[in-house]
Amino acid sequence: MTDLSMARIDTAQKPKSAAAKQRQARLNEQAREIAERFSAASISPVLLTGSARLVDAVVVIGSGLAAYGTVFGGFRPFGWAYVAAIAIGLMLTLVFAHAADIYHVVAFRSARGQIGRALGAWTLVFAGFSVIGAFFDFGGIVQRNWLGYWFLFGAGGLVVAHGAMSLLVKHWAREGRLGRKAVIVGGGEPAAELIHSLESMPDNDVHICGVFDDRSDDRSPAVVAGYPKLGNIAELVEFGRLAHIDLLIVTLPVSAEGRVAQILKTLWVLPVDIRLAAHTDKLRFRPRAHSYLGAIPMVELAEKPIQNWDFVAKRTFDLIVGTLALILVSPVMIATAIAIKLDSPGPVFFRQKRYGFNNEVIDVYKFRSLRQEMADPDAKTVVTKNDPRVTRVGRFIRKTSIDELPQLFNVLKGELSLVGPRPHAVGAHTSERLWNEVVDGYFARHKVKPGVTGWAQINGWRGEVDTPEKLRKRVDYDLYYIENWSILFDILILLKTPFALAKTDNAY
Repeated sequence: MTDLSMARIDTAQKPKSAAAKQRQARLNEQAREIAERFSAASISPVLLTGSARLVDAVVVIGSGLAAYGTVFGGFRPFGWAYVAAIAIGLMLTLVFAHAADIYHVVAFRSARGQIGRALGAWTLVFAGFSVIGAFFDFGGIVQRNWLGYWFLFGAGGLVVAHGAMSLLVKHWAREGRLGRKAVIVGGGEPAAELIHSLESMPDNDVHICGVFDDRSDDRSPAVVAGYPKLGNIAELVEFGRLAHIDLLIVTLPVSAEGRVAQILKTLWVLPVDIRLAAHTDKLRFRPRAHSYLGAIPMVELAEKPIQNWDFVAKRTFDLIVGTLALILVSPVMIATAIAIKLDSPGPVFFRQKRYGFNNEVIDVYKFRSLRQEMADPDAKTVVTKNDPRVTRVGRFIRKTSIDELPQLFNVLKGELSLVGPRPHAVGAHTSERLWNEVVDGYFARHKVKPGVTGWAQINGWRGEVDTPEKLRKRVDYDLYYIENWSILFDILILLKTPFALAKTDNAY
């Protein structure tokens, strides 16, 4: 049981005061305390088990190579027999380890059990080699002492690897980072039934942080199955961001389409999975119309974009391509820095607070293009055509988007991606209205990391945003990108970016 169980409270706790019952835009003290307690990002079980398999593959292959170097006094060209033996050993190790439930998240919490199962699977691999050798004479195509060293090196590697992974998992469990942090949307008896069902599931990886419901306490009690009602649906958006919630489970009846749609309209801006529990509905679903959480039928309302191995692939792509891009453009950046220094007094770089992933505020780096005494870090005044604040060098680097190149440092830091919705300044506005007030669901574009370039930009929606229609177009393109993301899509956008930058009609 993780520390997330601390979110549960004693049903004998005193009822909330009248002031705490009021529907406020801000979280109440109890909700904020729980959210901050569990603000560390969750460790994905898919990534954890996948990484464990990858580590085992590295140990098997690495120990085989080390044994080869030990036996033959160095590395020389491999014979096909050794390659085949290592390949078969790798396949059998993963099969036997899977059969022994080594890659189950719960199994990682016992170091002794992990090491024992790993050594058992490894021993079975070599028992298999022995049986095969007893029935077939391969004429000594591989040295027996190589097999012996391979077994010893592999066993040592597996002990170290699985012991370390077990310690890591225990540490993450104490921090409440294992499994999926969930919030129940909607209270009353349906929510209580769902909570009891979840808690009775063997190897349950869903940890409930609390309940949110718009209804008053006479229809939705302050405590549901031991968990507190922390606020209303509007407050859930802030809670979800602070606590880095992974899963929202709506307990309203499937037939309450209007109410579900209204809730979804509020919550879809969060980068989480949203499921509608159908445990109280006596309906027969078609295949693919639902999924299961344990034995509980769920209707999928929204999915978290770019997660698990997709996230790893995108981050790896950003690091590799971002590093290469930084090396390639470094002469341009150096020349730009010198030009800025010679053109006007003040620093070379400019930092501006912008919205990042999950609506978190980040400092985005740019080359300074405005006069130092007229700098506008809060973006209170939009840069327009022939703006007197822009320097001579600034006008050129803004037209060509060279001023954006320092954002490659944000990419390497993990705050930005190469491709994604462009990050907007916190104070960005049109006609005296903040952009989240202009476009309904504006913050949904922050369900993924913002990017140095994006789908909206290569389609002509860059530069000045002086009308609500321009902003809506940007958001529409950003949401299309989020819903259709792939590595190939990112590559396509990057390849088209230089051609899009040649069109400078809206860039001032």
